[in-house]
Amino acid sequence: MSSSLTCAGMLWAMLSLLCAGASCTGFFMPYWLLGSQLGKPVSFGVFRRCTYPVRQEGQLQSVVMVEQCGRYASFLGIPSLAWKICSVVTGVGCGLLLLVALTALMGCCVSELISRTVGRVAGGIQFVGGLLIGSGCALYPLGWNSEEVQQTCNNLSDQFELGTCQLGWAYYCTGGGAAAAMLLCTWLACFAGKKQKQYPY
Repeated sequence: MSSSLTCAGMLWAMLSLLCAGASCTGFFMPYWLLGSQLGKPVSFGVFRRCTYPVRQEGQLQSVVMVEQCGRYASFLGIPSLAWKICSVVTGVGCGLLLLVALTALMGCCVSELISRTVGRVAGGIQFVGGLLIGSGCALYPLGWNSEEVQQTCNNLSDQFELGTCQLGWAYYCTGGGAAAAMLLCTWLACFAGKKQKQYPY
């Protein structure tokens, strides 16, 4: 099989897949914010949560912590408007990075799929995807003043104030993948495609 990519293009394809994988994994995992409640470790993602309080039946004031991970019951159940916007913006950005990464991988096997122009357009799409994910990461701290987060962070958290909580690996993974896509992949995409042959007619 012949490739439509240069050596820099092959590196771009592999790096694009790694960046998209890192951002998508971090986006899906509920380990963006770590804290504790009633002596149990609690973690939040953008649209998922691990360990949550439930009232025990028959006992009015008794609350137990259920140690499970899951999504919020609905989009409206996400605890803050900032996190709702963050989940949409970051999700779209991850989708764009994944789309370009898969196209780049196809370019490794299909000749004349990625030209110089297509590579530059793909790099532009990656830049926009990384920018959207970066915007989502920047919006995330605006939701730290929600009641759920405050209960987990000893009632000391506020917008851009973590209280007793800390940022988790998934937040860094998402942001790092986006930053690498914006800086490295966008630059490599400019050199990814081979010059198309001019056919005399």
